[in-house]
Amino acid sequence: MDRGDDLSTRADVEAEHPAGRKFTFPSALTVLVVVTLAVWALAFLVPPGVYDRNEDGAPVQGTYHRVDSDQSFVDRLNDLFLSPVNGLYGVQDAETGVVGPDLAGELYGSAGVFLFVLAIGAFITVVFATGALDRGIGRLAHRLRDRGALLIAGVMLVFSLLGTVEGFAEETLGFYGLIIPLMLALGYDRMVATGTIILGAGIGVLCSTVNPFATGVASSAADISLGDGIVLRAVMWVVLTAVTIAYVIRYANRVRRNPERSLSGFLPGDREHNAAEEAEPPELTRLHQVVLVLVALVFAFMIFSVVPWAGALTGDAEATPYGFELGWSFPQLAALFLVAAVLVGVVARFGEQKLSSTIIQGAADFISPALVIVLARGVTVIMNNSQITDTVLHSIEGAVSGTSSALFAVFVFLVNLPLAFLIPSTSGHATLAMPILAPLADFAGVSRAVVVTAWQAASGWMNLWVPTTAVTIGGVALAKIGYDRYLRFVWPLLAVLAVLICGFVALGAVWT
Repeated sequence: MDRGDDLSTRADVEAEHPAGRKFTFPSALTVLVVVTLAVWALAFLVPPGVYDRNEDGAPVQGTYHRVDSDQSFVDRLNDLFLSPVNGLYGVQDAETGVVGPDLAGELYGSAGVFLFVLAIGAFITVVFATGALDRGIGRLAHRLRDRGALLIAGVMLVFSLLGTVEGFAEETLGFYGLIIPLMLALGYDRMVATGTIILGAGIGVLCSTVNPFATGVASSAADISLGDGIVLRAVMWVVLTAVTIAYVIRYANRVRRNPERSLSGFLPGDREHNAAEEAEPPELTRLHQVVLVLVALVFAFMIFSVVPWAGALTGDAEATPYGFELGWSFPQLAALFLVAAVLVGVVARFGEQKLSSTIIQGAADFISPALVIVLARGVTVIMNNSQITDTVLHSIEGAVSGTSSALFAVFVFLVNLPLAFLIPSTSGHATLAMPILAPLADFAGVSRAVVVTAWQAASGWMNLWVPTTAVTIGGVALAKIGYDRYLRFVWPLLAVLAVLICGFVALGAVWT
């Protein structure tokens, strides 16, 4: 689905919910502006302090001590003023640890991630502009139209796969017009279509393996490789996707046998659909097939380039890398997706004008999540320069000291649930929380990769049901079912998923 279609779909959603609501949850950018001001104000009240660092730069447990701050009010005001700039390309002085745009040292800002988000936005938009992905999913749905359970499983598996590798979420809003008639024609209800779409993509995002907007941003903020912990996340994806598909199919079979047990009910005309009368989507052209193969190859190569294969295959994080390992990070991945966007556009015969405008439009559509990352990073700069980050760590250190690694991993999952509600942006949540959570993992003796997995599971779990996400509330509106009915449908699955997630992160903490 191209981004123009996505925007028009959102307009349709807004039309279903006209102005007149008493409260609209603020955007992620607004939330982070408020968080920035709040943290800046709290920095005047929280005493500064630091930990001693080991050779890897990690805080040493038990070494926290108070320090005197030499920041004047003007310095603090300057930090607030420059926080977005520092969040993008602030540099940390090697001696003082202070971050600023005109210092010499190591890059602290999120410029690499920022450019990566824009690059993958350009790539995804070019792919959708070819029509290959839309048509491919449409052909799959039509081919399986007389095999209901297989149709549900097939669509959910494709959506979940897209979710786990590239954060496929808002794009699903364009598929309701296709999936709902097919499900109704097979004797199902609108809830089956809604569950297939929301839960299919959502479980993939929850179990992100290399999703740049979740795993990628969180791994960068935690200072680990994107490939660290990929084995645990892959196993989680297989198991939780299977459980979710089975849950939707079980409900679908129940409704098909007894329509009176439908949670969504039926609108006039819903029971009159006939699968045989549904229009057949256009065939996949040779060009569309080539584009789909290219997309698969690009994401497969991305996975190959970031995975620390020696550590993944031997279980030893310190293992000497194999000769074929690339060890790529965000700068290389940004270049990969820019080149891939151009390649797909050339293969699709876009022409220079259309290709350049589509790439620019794609980057523009993704500027919002990119700015969210920058603002969130700017908050951590304020905390760093006022030397309160370690004080916050110290306040939690006592709670995790002596805690078993399994219990700590579950704690990370639980503590991120309310944060995911308050900060609906996955990337913003990651950039804000990881600088605190990652060092806590060092104190608890748990791999930072497990913390990333627990964090993204919490974010993904919340996004399956909270009304502050466009995917959930927009999907419910497009399907014309009540949000309360959707909650009745999904809450048993949410409970099962929460138990499984806690089990997986606890196992991962012990295993690693």
